[in-house]
Amino acid sequence: MYCINSDHPQRPDSDQNLRNRQHLTCSQGHTSSLILQTLEGGSICLVCLSNLISNSNSPTVHVSYALNQLSHALSQPVFIQNLLKYHPHFLVSPLVTAISSFEDEPLAKQTIDVISELCSFGDCSICGEFVARVSDRLSSGSLSWSRRQVYMLHCLGVLLDSEKNDPYTYIKDKDALYLNLVTGLQLPSEEIQGEILFVLYKMCLIQHAWLGNINGDVLCGHSSKILHLSLEVLLKTQRDDVRVNCIALLSVLARRGFFENAFENDDEADNFMEITENELEKTPLNFLFAEAIKSPLLSSDFEVQTATLDLIVLYLSCGGVSEKEVQILVEENIADYVFEILRLSGCKKDSIVCSSLQVLDLLSVAEVAFKQRLAIGFTTLVPVLRYVAEVPFHPAQCLSLKLLSECVLNCPGIISSFNIEEISLIMTGMLKKHVDGDANMLPETLTLVCSVLVALMKSPSSLGILSVAKSLEDISRYTITICLSYYGEFSSQMLHSLYLLKEAYEYSFESNPINSDYKGLCNCILDICETKLLPWISMNINEINEDITLGVLELFHSILIQSDYQPKEFVDVLVSSSWFSFSFGCLGLFPTEKMKWRVYFLLSSILDVIIGNESGQYIRDAALHLPSDPIDLMFLLGQKGSHNHEVFCCQSAVLLILYTSSLYDDRLADDRMVLASLEQYILLNSSEILGEFVKPLITEVFINLYSLYRGLAKITYQIPYSQDAENAIFHIVTGIQSETLSTRIHRTSLKWLFQQERICKYISSQILRWCRRCIVYRNQIVICNDIEMAKFKEIAELVASGDNYGAKLVVCLLRELVEENGHEDDIILVLNMVSSVITLFPAASGQLCLNGISLAIQNVYHHHSSSVEIFNSTCQLVFTTLQSVNSELLYDDNDWIKVATELMHYLISTITENGCTQEALLVMGILSLILHHSLHRNLLETSKTILLNTQLISLVNKTIHEACIKGPALYDHDESTQTGKALIFFLMLNYFCLKSVHVVLPGIEDAQSLLHSETRSQQSFYISIHCHDLCRLLHFGSTPVKLISSYCLLELFQRITEQKRKEPEKVKVQQNTNHHIWSIISVLQGLIFHSDIRVATNCALCISRAVDWENQVENDIWYRLITEELVMTLAVSGLSSKSIMIYHKPAVEIAVLMLKMQQVPKWISHVFDDSCISGIIQNLSPGNVTREMVILFRELIRSGLLNSKHIASLNQLFQACRKRVYTEDNKDDDTEDTKKMVVFPDDLGKVYEVLINLISPESSLNEGLLEEIEVFCETLMESE
Repeated sequence: MYCINSDHPQRPDSDQNLRNRQHLTCSQGHTSSLILQTLEGGSICLVCLSNLISNSNSPTVHVSYALNQLSHALSQPVFIQNLLKYHPHFLVSPLVTAISSFEDEPLAKQTIDVISELCSFGDCSICGEFVARVSDRLSSGSLSWSRRQVYMLHCLGVLLDSEKNDPYTYIKDKDALYLNLVTGLQLPSEEIQGEILFVLYKMCLIQHAWLGNINGDVLCGHSSKILHLSLEVLLKTQRDDVRVNCIALLSVLARRGFFENAFENDDEADNFMEITENELEKTPLNFLFAEAIKSPLLSSDFEVQTATLDLIVLYLSCGGVSEKEVQILVEENIADYVFEILRLSGCKKDSIVCSSLQVLDLLSVAEVAFKQRLAIGFTTLVPVLRYVAEVPFHPAQCLSLKLLSECVLNCPGIISSFNIEEISLIMTGMLKKHVDGDANMLPETLTLVCSVLVALMKSPSSLGILSVAKSLEDISRYTITICLSYYGEFSSQMLHSLYLLKEAYEYSFESNPINSDYKGLCNCILDICETKLLPWISMNINEINEDITLGVLELFHSILIQSDYQPKEFVDVLVSSSWFSFSFGCLGLFPTEKMKWRVYFLLSSILDVIIGNESGQYIRDAALHLPSDPIDLMFLLGQKGSHNHEVFCCQSAVLLILYTSSLYDDRLADDRMVLASLEQYILLNSSEILGEFVKPLITEVFINLYSLYRGLAKITYQIPYSQDAENAIFHIVTGIQSETLSTRIHRTSLKWLFQQERICKYISSQILRWCRRCIVYRNQIVICNDIEMAKFKEIAELVASGDNYGAKLVVCLLRELVEENGHEDDIILVLNMVSSVITLFPAASGQLCLNGISLAIQNVYHHHSSSVEIFNSTCQLVFTTLQSVNSELLYDDNDWIKVATELMHYLISTITENGCTQEALLVMGILSLILHHSLHRNLLETSKTILLNTQLISLVNKTIHEACIKGPALYDHDESTQTGKALIFFLMLNYFCLKSVHVVLPGIEDAQSLLHSETRSQQSFYISIHCHDLCRLLHFGSTPVKLISSYCLLELFQRITEQKRKEPEKVKVQQNTNHHIWSIISVLQGLIFHSDIRVATNCALCISRAVDWENQVENDIWYRLITEELVMTLAVSGLSSKSIMIYHKPAVEIAVLMLKMQQVPKWISHVFDDSCISGIIQNLSPGNVTREMVILFRELIRSGLLNSKHIASLNQLFQACRKRVYTEDNKDDDTEDTKKMVVFPDDLGKVYEVLINLISPESSLNEGLLEEIEVFCETLMESE
């Protein structure tokens, strides 16, 4: 090739150039039409170029240079355009010849690059001609080890790899080409094998892409040979590039089904190269495949590993692979290789993970062989699961979960507790992300999650792992939330979720039934059932299919039949949601035997929990014969059961169903129909009931049912009933003495029974039996369950209501036991039961008093005074009764006189012999309550008996005298000592005597005599304590003694003040008592700042009364100090809180006392100056104004110490105060609990609490406030 260059290059397409080309020739004289100009001004003679590159003797340097120049020219648009336009196929043959002529590798690559460029610029015909010429050379003779043959193969591969249309059709002798390529695969050169494999791969791929699976294809005749030889190459080669080509070829063959054909035609042989074939067939294809893929599986190239795994997937997915072939792969340790790949990859390559899991999933078909490998590789799957769980919709999630599930199911012992913890945490995270919307999952993934978790819970290693139980709590919530949210789209998930809940509930008991921590899982599932599943199925039953409904019912049933734990609260929630009606609704929607069996067996388990005693067995025995319609159940009751055993069993089941549903007001049929059916049943079957052919439980249930519907009929007055049936019921009740109260009973039913006078004696006996069974001790019911407690409340409510014979029954029962010498234990039980009734419902005390409980109590004291326990129980009953009863209902004074007499006799004798025992102090509490009721002019004679009892008077005087002589040592005798307790209760008795005497003995009381010092040695004719003794007790006593003494002294001073007001002439303070009064005042002054505000307030009030008698103050320095302290505290900003106001009540009383004096001390005006009063008013708010503060301001007005500005501020303040009081009173009216609380006197602390509340009742801050504000306003108007 020669190039002609010009000194002045011109554009190749100029006119001058064209004129010159007409006379242009190369040095060899070749025509100008074969000479193409280049952009640089040179030219290329195609003939010279062809001769140069096709001559094997040409220097390689020259050939390389020529190819380089040609390659450069091909990049020029004009050159390539002219070449393709005028000489498109001229260089095809020389270039092909060049490849086959030189063994220089760079030159071959250069030539192939030029061919590739020509094919890319030219049309399909150019590429096709290259393919045809190259394939002809390869088809013409057998391949041998030659570099030129390698280059030819590589060139063909490059041509086939081009994107031109179907280059496969340009191969003329395909059969010969295949034969030569197959032969070449047997050559020892890995390089030529790799090239051949690539060519075969491209030929198979192109043929399949353009022609599809054509039976007449040449490849079909060589497929078996190609498969075997390719696998042999894959087995022996150590080069990853050869492996890639081989795996690519095998993958295409697998897709085209040649592996399947090979398995079907194992016995067929090809005539070509018979010896070689026989040698190949020594190793079967499946074994050869297993051996061949091992090396690429261990390759360090991830692409090779991935391609190999994909090949295995294709191999195992073809139809001809049986379980035997899969088993061979497993036995050849392919699964172990895959597990190792997963372990070493560290889940860094997603393609590796996906392909590996696909292979393992397909290998799992060989269950027996794969099980052992899966157990070994299980620990590798856990990190994989963690990896795929982080990616939403990861395609390998299902595969990893499936493999884990198979391992857990088939090899439960291989899993450690740590693995179970880790897997449960991973799945918890998956579900949480799905619920939160952070990472969704496929529906089948959730199904597999449930399956894996169920398998884990059944594994022995999962038992006793607290963290797993905690994880299952979250998992249970998440799964049910997902299923309920997507139920309309993926309803099949619900069954798996329900099964998970069922197994988790059983796991909570199997794991560690003793450890309370595991009850969290149990309670969690119960909560899910109560708050999610139960409302969901109740509201959507018409949209739920039968399988889901059965699944929910099965879950509920499995919860109820758990022998270790019966969830009564869950059953209550279940039946409270009209479960019986819902169950029969299910029978109507799904009238199948399976649904009927499930519904009735679930109802039977509900009865086992509610009623107990295997009561559900009646339903289980009759389930096959019970109808699905509640109306048909009513029809069964109207039959005579003795004629047909099946009917008899069904009737028992029907009665139990009606009874249990009625306890929760769940009506299965119209009340008229049910009552008519019950009446028909009793009329037809009364003889069987009386003959005790009917079980006692069924009889009790029937009586309760009949009583219920009779009670309902009485409420509506619209349901007729049969008198004959009622007579039969009463006859049965009194005849067989069934224990009606032994079973749970509806309140309406119990009330109807308590309203029937004809069976009062029977009901009394039932009450006694119930007391014996439940053992009522003090105010608590022991050895009984919640049902018995509820029943007791219903009985107590009936006793208190008054619209039945409940109170009369109880009183008559007590009297009967006492008068007929009943057993002492029975008397104690009834006494305690009555006390408990009053404690629970205080209104019951009134009904009991109306029905003569006082006479019964009198009889108990009279007939059983020797029994200490009976006496104590009776005293507790008396105290509870007197504490709660309204005074107007205590009209039977004669009976209470005898009771009081018995009590005083006991009190005096006991204290004389044994000192003040706890029982004696309780008696003093009872006497105090009797005196308290006399204030309402009831029990007057009884109170008179107490007041005038000389022995009791002497006992009081003696006790007080002994206490007074102790002096300062008395302080150590507080409520924890016997002396202190006795002193406290005697003081309280004295207080109530002081309150009662002016009502019981009007005109006889002389309170003034208790003030004179000379009368101290004289014994009063009624119970009383001298003022001097009260002062000593007030000064030296403990805080409780001070408190009650102050109340006694205040009450005494009030009596004296009233006497002075009513009869001023008769009551005059003697001259020699003035000093005595001032000494009393001195004692009271010392207690103004006592820590107990009640003691301090009482002392301040006493001082006020005493000073009022004298109309003068002996020494006002102490009062000034108190007043100044008060003003200073109230005037300081920020200190006048509500508690401060209450704390300074005693000081306010002193200040008011000073302001009320006829001669107001001069220092008052200095203390209450304008600035101090302004500061006090400024610190006041509507929330901390007290009654005492209003009185103080009222006296300041009267004293003229308030100016107009003060008055204006006070008017505004009091107006806001009125508004606050009205608002709070309205709130109190809305929230006030009118139930009167009753304290059971089982210890002296409670007795003291009751009496002290009567002495010093709690008062609100608003009490008397509005009245004093009105008086303030009136005083203001008067002053103006």
